[in-house]
Amino acid sequence: MKHVVKMRNRDNVAIALHDIQAGTAIEGGITANHDIPQAHKIALIPIPKGEPVIRYGVVLGYAKENILAGDWINEDSLNLPASPDLNELEYGIDIHEKLPEPSVKTFMGYDNPESEYAGTRNILGIQTMVQCVVGILNVAVQQMKTELLPKYPNVDDIVVISHAYGCGVAIDAPEAKIPIRAVKNIMKNPNFGGQLMVVGLGCEKLTPDKVMDPDDINDDNFILLQDHHGFENILEAIKVMAEKKLKILNQRQRVELPLSKLSVGMQCGGSDAFSGVTANPAAGYASDMLVNAGATVMFSEVTEVRDGVPFIAHRVLDKPNCDKLAKEMSWYDNYLKEGGVDRSANPTPGNRAGGLSTIVEKSMGSIAKSGAAPIAQVVSAGEIPSRHGLIFNATPASDFVCGTMQLASGMGVEVFMTGRGTPYNLAAAPVIKVCSRTDLKEFWQDLIDINAGSIATGEKSVADVGQEIFDEIIAVASGVQPTAEKLGLFNDICIFNPAPIT
Repeated sequence: MKHVVKMRNRDNVAIALHDIQAGTAIEGGITANHDIPQAHKIALIPIPKGEPVIRYGVVLGYAKENILAGDWINEDSLNLPASPDLNELEYGIDIHEKLPEPSVKTFMGYDNPESEYAGTRNILGIQTMVQCVVGILNVAVQQMKTELLPKYPNVDDIVVISHAYGCGVAIDAPEAKIPIRAVKNIMKNPNFGGQLMVVGLGCEKLTPDKVMDPDDINDDNFILLQDHHGFENILEAIKVMAEKKLKILNQRQRVELPLSKLSVGMQCGGSDAFSGVTANPAAGYASDMLVNAGATVMFSEVTEVRDGVPFIAHRVLDKPNCDKLAKEMSWYDNYLKEGGVDRSANPTPGNRAGGLSTIVEKSMGSIAKSGAAPIAQVVSAGEIPSRHGLIFNATPASDFVCGTMQLASGMGVEVFMTGRGTPYNLAAAPVIKVCSRTDLKEFWQDLIDINAGSIATGEKSVADVGQEIFDEIIAVASGVQPTAEKLGLFNDICIFNPAPIT
């Protein structure tokens, strides 16, 4: 029976495939000295105090005390190494031009002639300017889904883009550009079909000129609730505008399109030590297939990749984007420092329970979801890429914030890898759930779409599961509903706002 997985030849630790009892003999003639929980690390050789603990071929940390072969290694065993230096990062030295061949190069999507990307869904998106309008909008949408939506069968849904920005904020603060950019760009998401519907209250600081083009600020696209007399009149105004938009959206039809019209987001959450062995590498393989077919694929989560930034830089194609990578990482270092924390604040209790001892270990697993393709562009959180291919999108690592900011960058479908399990999903774009362990799939069989745990047990290869993920992306982008969408599980939108609240 196989007990452990070792990632690289130079690694001096392996992870447990299952719970290992003390006294169990494992591969390499080693005996477990302690009970080792599933996904946690076991020392393969003696590691003296102060010496490196190595997994993925990189230093996860330094031994706080002498470690014996067979010992359990967890977050209490290690001192964190220094962050990689951001000065003079080397770029363009690990460029893989030969990527796995895609099995198809088209999907059935909603074309947006004025946009780089096509929609995977046909949704009436209603953008709020401030949280104050959401109560009335929720009532209006509930009524519209009953009264109006059945009349327009080609429209999938009506979604309110609700956020906590807009009022009580320092609207002219330097970092206000981040949430304002996100609000502006999320309206352009391809799943909304170019139909603007924006609702404000009338006294908020976020005014329409900050997020809308001058020609679009008119009675066809923009409603101020304070301009209307009473609740019923407000509801009627919302419904009248919405029905005009629904009539236009209803004319959209799915057509066969090249994958160059598809934008896919990659994200992981509730990660464990298997994430970098199974789910993330398989997603990376699917990402490489998509990039080879001309699609745009975004990976993100600054704090989760910060300790692997040299490996990312090696795949960046040019100096301007390498410089932007360093700038985004440096900005986030300073942002955390001002908040009184550093990158070690990232691993969650669930991550640690899943065997991730340090942020370095989490970073190396996180990067795996980007595959091996060259990185064509680095964009700021919520910025729309100007190139196709693999994109590093510098969002925070928080699931809800990362997903929201990827939506603002044009994402039409997201792939979400998890080791611990999560019902996370987005109303504005479908989310495919991939788990890192077979027992999680068995435990949450009705919440997970694809099981990558079969890679760890040797039943399937990374390429096998990567192909499954690729096929699922094409199917979902073409209209098939993943599990969370079928169940109607939708998380709140959460726009990144590092600017002050007054």
